[in-house]
Amino acid sequence: MKVHHSIKKFTEKKPLTILTIGTFDGVHIGHQKIIERLNQLKTPEGGKSAILTFFPHPRRVLYNKNELKILTTIEEKIQLLEKFGLDHLIIEPFTKEFSQLTAEEFVKKVLIDHLKTKKLIIGYDHQFGKNREGNFEQLQKYSKIFDFKLEKILAQDIDNVAVSSTKIRKALHKGDILKANAYLGYNYLLTGKIVKGKGLGRKIKFPTINIQIDEDHKLIPKTGVYIVKTSIDNKNVFGIMNIGYRPTVNGKHQTIEVHLLDFQENLYGKKIQIEILNRLRDEQKFNSVETLTQQIQKDELSARKWLKKQS
Repeated sequence: MKVHHSIKKFTEKKPLTILTIGTFDGVHIGHQKIIERLNQLKTPEGGKSAILTFFPHPRRVLYNKNELKILTTIEEKIQLLEKFGLDHLIIEPFTKEFSQLTAEEFVKKVLIDHLKTKKLIIGYDHQFGKNREGNFEQLQKYSKIFDFKLEKILAQDIDNVAVSSTKIRKALHKGDILKANAYLGYNYLLTGKIVKGKGLGRKIKFPTINIQIDEDHKLIPKTGVYIVKTSIDNKNVFGIMNIGYRPTVNGKHQTIEVHLLDFQENLYGKKIQIEILNRLRDEQKFNSVETLTQQIQKDELSARKWLKKQS
């Protein structure tokens, strides 16, 4: 998959483009259905599949919604999309100026003039252009004017519940990682750098790695204890992760700490990606460090039992 960091950098010599558009936050199973259809059309159409997406998220730019948390960082989104056999990913920097393009201007300047779109695949609820004025009915009209084919993908359901990035965010805020993972079609990811912590875990014989996530827009699930997996030197390593404020030792800010099972190597300074598998419990304040240690022992036992059942 070739990544272009602007529509202006999409300069293919044979740009017969089969395109879909969207933020694709989370690259969830609804998105995957659209991508699957996009790729199905490559051979008979003789074109190249492409996704046009935007960064930052339009809602953060247009509505000053800096509190809106995103399921995937741009690096995670690229990583996830690379698995689907796409030819091109175009990441357009989203600005207030770009948002002022009318629906017709967006179709002509972006889809036709820059991307040479010959077939457009969109989701059932897609809107575009200034004030989100563009919709499927307008696209049908423009497809005749600008000579491109148009196809709409209907809602993808799980148990009659339409999947959306918003519903996944709500599940993660509630700590319902199993529902979020089911909607995503993969395990929710946290990617960050391993930094030094206070060293308490090592003192109580449960050493942890502390993960620093630099992107302030990344959604961190509800505080609590989770079962997680990572890959180190191409080997799966499992662990228990605490997201929280360490109330037992009067912590002042949120931390993400992972105790890796049966693993002792020094990982300081390295980048790591964590997959969240299941949730064990809420974060608690204990009367003493000793009581906390006893609970961590129970958490490890619970994690090992759950992992054994999955194997």
